[in-house]
Amino acid sequence: MKLVFTTHNRHKLDEVRQILSGKIELVSLDEINCFDDIPETASTLEGNALLKARYVKEKYGYDCFADDTGLEVEALDNAPGVYSARYAGDAQDAEANMNRLLDNMQGKENRNARFRTVIALILDNNEYLFEGIINGTIITGKRGTAGFGYDPVFIPDRYTKTFAELGDDIKNSISHRSQAVEKLAAFLQDKKID
Repeated sequence: MKLVFTTHNRHKLDEVRQILSGKIELVSLDEINCFDDIPETASTLEGNALLKARYVKEKYGYDCFADDTGLEVEALDNAPGVYSARYAGDAQDAEANMNRLLDNMQGKENRNARFRTVIALILDNNEYLFEGIINGTIITGKRGTAGFGYDPVFIPDRYTKTFAELGDDIKNSISHRSQAVEKLAAFLQDKKID
């Protein structure tokens, strides 16, 4: 089965390709000649994922899926949340985002946080949502060089290393995105059997 993954984020594309290896053939936006900056103007992760998937379906006609991911920090009233990629401004600069987060967490005792991914799938003109969540804590400084985004400051529950220290193989077996993608893959497998 072929599906368009509605993202321009090379890290995300590689991560999802690795998770879905052998299950689904992913087609990137570049491969369908979509170089548009698809708007993410919804106030929820679900809304943004649906906006992106609907855009590709309506403009290009492909069955597709899109995701939106947010880091939700308890002490910051679940910020940055839907604004995670642009937390420090429209440049979507991961270093600046982490620095702003660490600044805002100074003096906070509650370091609990979670990553949440929502995937919106459009298949045969029907829409489906899948969610993955991983709980953890925000540390006081960056550690590790693997991964991307907030990975150097997030330690998942039951681990002592950040996502950036754990490496792609471990991260991709436990992460919020892998949970949502596995739900997507299981759903598509069931559809094939029907």
